[in-house]
Amino acid sequence: MRRGWGGKGGRPQAEQPPADDAAGWFGGRLPDGWFTGAPVVTADREEIVVVGTLPALEGSFADDAERAAAESGRISRFREQTRDERIEIARQAEHRYRRKVAWGARLGGTEELFTTLSAPVMTRLRQPERMVLDTLVAAGVARSRSEALAWAVRLVGEHADAWLTELRDAMTRVDDLRAQGPDLT
Repeated sequence: MRRGWGGKGGRPQAEQPPADDAAGWFGGRLPDGWFTGAPVVTADREEIVVVGTLPALEGSFADDAERAAAESGRISRFREQTRDERIEIARQAEHRYRRKVAWGARLGGTEELFTTLSAPVMTRLRQPERMVLDTLVAAGVARSRSEALAWAVRLVGEHADAWLTELRDAMTRVDDLRAQGPDLT
């Protein structure tokens, strides 16, 4: 097992297992009937987020606001009713993948995430970049530089999705080629 110096206090830290099969694992592990189909499972180095679509609401609503309130209420009910079981599934997944697990639900036009991880990111910004963040704060778009940076990252992610997907695919191909190379250990 490869080790690096990423732990607290400079202690060696075991390499994290891949989460390539997380969607399949959650698909097999989740109780039938929770979601209308397979949940969307995304993973990074710190967290796995599982978001499923709940069954559609029945009945009519006076307007979009009433429908949105009903969707939010149904998501809240799902969250409360499945809490204990979600905690147990998350505990098993955290042991398997060594990442925190967050949950979410989608219904109609409403999506809510439950207790997602907010990971601190160290970065060095020069004055022009800091000025952009300060402008976002001054304009009321964000309450702090940290929130402004998160906003900017989300915006770039939304507008550069195709490029980022292509980049991730290329990185996967590089990983595959590395795996095919000689074992130097």
